[in-house]
Amino acid sequence: MPTLANKRILITRTRRQASELATQLETLGAIPIVIPTIEIIPPTSFAALDAALTCLRTYDWLLFTSANAVEAFHRRVQLLHLTQLPKHIAVIGPATLRAVNAIGLNVDLVPPRYVAESLAEALLPQAPGRSFLLVRAAEARDTIPEAFTAAGATVTVAEAYSNQIPPDSIPALRALFSEPKNYPDAITFTSASTARNLVALLEAANVSLPPGITLASIGPVTSQALRDLGYEPAIEADESTIPSLVKSLFDYLHQSS
Repeated sequence: MPTLANKRILITRTRRQASELATQLETLGAIPIVIPTIEIIPPTSFAALDAALTCLRTYDWLLFTSANAVEAFHRRVQLLHLTQLPKHIAVIGPATLRAVNAIGLNVDLVPPRYVAESLAEALLPQAPGRSFLLVRAAEARDTIPEAFTAAGATVTVAEAYSNQIPPDSIPALRALFSEPKNYPDAITFTSASTARNLVALLEAANVSLPPGITLASIGPVTSQALRDLGYEPAIEADESTIPSLVKSLFDYLHQSS
């Protein structure tokens, strides 16, 4: 039997993005429970993004830190009937790379570690006197723009989407944690937002997170968010990717069984 046979794993990412993680867990015999803590919505305004897209070729580098940003970028480009191609593209990791390739563009740089700090470090030699367009979520950290601005670059930040907490998840979480037989064996967190939003949803549902549930983080930023909320992740993926998260969860539960 697979190590994860009949293990109940709560997936907290958006419903649309949950399928890859759910499929990999199901392959190992697990029972995925999808209760999204994030819902992707348009930003307050597309003005900054639209203005940047109309002069895309003037930027030396176009930066993406999520697949959601790539998809939102592509929708605006199509809506505005724009045809300019960026000079160079850098992305934060493999999932974002696949999203860029899927819209027919090539990527020039992927950092060795799939976090904002590594992307900034990899591009810092290019920064002085250069211009960067960062397409991102409204709620993203300022690690990249601060690092490049300090190094003498010009950075334009364009919000392409926003994250909100889905209210429909409150009754689902209340039911999940209503009695021990329903509890998940593990909870996966694929971003700092999923951690913060789950805690907010639990509070709104008047539910406490029971002890003994394995918390699995996709990477250091997500792990730190959990610690800031008072929860220590039992697992942190070696790489900030879904396959690495699944492998780490598999290995941990195998050793624990």
